Amino acid sequence: MARTEVALDPIRVMWVKAEGGLSGVGEAWSKLESKLPSLKGRKFYGAYHDSVYRACVAIIDEKEAETFGLPMWTIPGGKYVREKVADYRSRVEVIAETFEAMVKECRADRSRPEVEFYKSQSEIILLLPIL
Repeated sequence: MARTEVALDPIRVMWVKAEGGLSGVGEAWSKLESKLPSLKGRKFYGAYHDSVYRACVAIIDEKEAETFGLPMWTIPGGKYVREKVADYRSRVEVIAETFEAMVKECRADRSRPEVEFYKSQSEIILLLPIL
């Protein structure tokens, strides 16, 4: 899939911080998923900004969100460049490589996070905020 520019609406999420930087990403996802009664029907995002990675799940209902005991946050909306990556689980390094290539080719907005949208078990959409 070629890179395309998209407008993203703000997304309310609950999140878990990856402790120890990117090496803690797997543990953050495990902790987030363990808090949910079911993963079915949920939208999952990764957000990376200022050397902090957040494993995120979109909030379905604000009242429900309070029962999970997780911090809430809003992934900022605005203009993003998106690129789809298939089969990311078998080659996780491609995520960082793709973001690096996108940054070189686009006018990145460093005031907002880089976002990963987990479309399925095998497909991820990378979103780089742009000016």
